[in-house]
Amino acid sequence: MTAEPIAAGNNAPAAGAKYREITDEHGRVYRVGETDRDILGHSRKFMVYLPWVAMMAISVSEYAFGSAEDTLSHAHGWTQSNTFWILSVWVFFQAGIAFPAGWLREKGVLSARRAMYAGSLLCLFSFLALSHLDNVWLAILGFGVIGGLGSGLVYSTCINMVGKWFPERRGARTGFVNGGFAYGSLPFIFIFNYGFDTANYHRVLDLIGCYILVVVLACAFFFRDPPKNWWPANVGVPTRGTSTGSLAKNPPAVRQYTPKEAIRTGMLPLMWISVVMTAGVSIFGISFQVDFAKEIGFGPLVAASSMGVMAVINGVGRGVVGWLSDKWGRKPTLVFVIVVLGLAQFGVIWAGDLKSEWLFLFFAFLSGFGGGAFYPLFAALTPDYFGENYNATNYGLVYSGKLISGLFGGGLGSMVVAAWGYNGAYALAGGVSMAAAALALLLRQPGGRQAVT
Repeated sequence: MTAEPIAAGNNAPAAGAKYREITDEHGRVYRVGETDRDILGHSRKFMVYLPWVAMMAISVSEYAFGSAEDTLSHAHGWTQSNTFWILSVWVFFQAGIAFPAGWLREKGVLSARRAMYAGSLLCLFSFLALSHLDNVWLAILGFGVIGGLGSGLVYSTCINMVGKWFPERRGARTGFVNGGFAYGSLPFIFIFNYGFDTANYHRVLDLIGCYILVVVLACAFFFRDPPKNWWPANVGVPTRGTSTGSLAKNPPAVRQYTPKEAIRTGMLPLMWISVVMTAGVSIFGISFQVDFAKEIGFGPLVAASSMGVMAVINGVGRGVVGWLSDKWGRKPTLVFVIVVLGLAQFGVIWAGDLKSEWLFLFFAFLSGFGGGAFYPLFAALTPDYFGENYNATNYGLVYSGKLISGLFGGGLGSMVVAAWGYNGAYALAGGVSMAAAALALLLRQPGGRQAVT
């Protein structure tokens, strides 16, 4: 291991802040010496709490949309298929913007703060479009395209912010922030099921758009990336045989991989395929669970509660598995989560056949857990494998798998339901999830670092 001379930290605002660069046995560079307070002027914990709040604000767009579909259909004269495709297009663009936004950030063209500002304005416009545009194609453009781009800018910026500021124990923090994207929607799920109708939908949707704008703008004002290669001053640089805790189970990447290099390892494409399959199952559950509950004959309370349970456990589960992955290792935790997701799909069929409300809620619980928990695991696994310096683009590529998932999880999912019924569609979703778990077993860190088992 070699060390470079101490130099003035040109990225640090605090006068006199110093850093040095250390190179490990693999050639990876660590910039050490600057504390988070040297760079930010305050604790890096703010780079967990602020992204978490912003993620809760934008969660209404995806996780509460299914609860609003009936009212939107009646208000605008849309069919069920129309509303499913609006959400599918939203998912496509929400995931699709992650890579170009990350590339612009790492090129210095788009700062984290500006990405958040732009995202908040686009989200406001999307809810105004959903509120005031009857033409379904304009609604797809306004909410699906523009709203998806806005939410995607906020989402990708928040997730990458956490990964950059907590390179030594990112699992729990990434999971906590990612969880806000699910349970932040809970109040809106019940508003849409109980207090949302054709008499007030303009006012409700307009107010939600304003709420997102204000919250995201307030959080964005404090956003800032750390310098490249930054490593916390109070955490020892990991070396062979000396790492403990999370760094032992999830050793840092052997070097900083560019997107092209990450693709050539074969691991990034494998992660992308796993995301396509797993996210498709998750989006299918979000899109159809309320409608399936109603078709079975469960009342609106059970239908809303099943989605509420899914949203809460989806979010809380992300934080829990992030913490577990720091303890167990990222890959074993990921496989476990995907298997749970698959089993939950078959459980929902069973509960429906038995007409058991409590069993239905239980499997909604499991589906919510598995359907959200894999996102922070992939978000943490990406810098574990490929490093932090290009994480915005590398994770943008991995997360872009969700844009394909949005098509077959929502829009194409509605076609499968129409052809095979809910039982057939849920059985297919369970099978896809099990296949994704098998693929996840093939993941390994490029370059040869081995986790402690």
